[in-house]
Amino acid sequence: MKRSKSERQRLLKETIDTTPFITDEKLAKKFGVSIQTIRLDRMELAIPELRERIKSVASDQWNETVKALPLEEVIGEVVDLELDNRAISILEIKEDHVFSRNKIARGHHLFAQANSLAVAVMNDELALTAKSEIKFTRQVKQGERVVAKVFVEDVDDKGRTVVRADSYVDNEKVFTGVFHMYRSNESKGDNSYENSN
Repeated sequence: MKRSKSERQRLLKETIDTTPFITDEKLAKKFGVSIQTIRLDRMELAIPELRERIKSVASDQWNETVKALPLEEVIGEVVDLELDNRAISILEIKEDHVFSRNKIARGHHLFAQANSLAVAVMNDELALTAKSEIKFTRQVKQGERVVAKVFVEDVDDKGRTVVRADSYVDNEKVFTGVFHMYRSNESKGDNSYENSN
């Protein structure tokens, strides 16, 4: 059933209001129109592109609550955050993230995305990575979108908070890490810092 333009735009606005992180590609599929039509609809409705919507929601929700580092210092766009519990960020792999000869992402970008998110999830003004165990499970290429998810799991035998990170492209895991996070003495009692570099 073909919808009128006004009906499509009304439903488009409702869809984006309820799922602000939906992509233009998924919207095009949902409404059976081209991506260009979705972009034109968004422009007419003054709805910003996905990247701007993510920034806007992140700024509104978390700038006042994140303690360990400024939100703009997190690598990738934060799309979900509950302090001392979980966080999610999205990183678009661009030309400056990859080796020029093969367009494969440099590993330190995936590490930085997960590690900065692990710091951001800590409800503490002084949160540092004391130790990490990481594994890359497949190469990531230019143009792919990496979704990093971190979960606060436990406290280790040295009193550090253990944060697990898993990063995915689509539903395929590309990186996994466990970060042992040092917290300030005020928040966790005596918690001596060991440099594990």
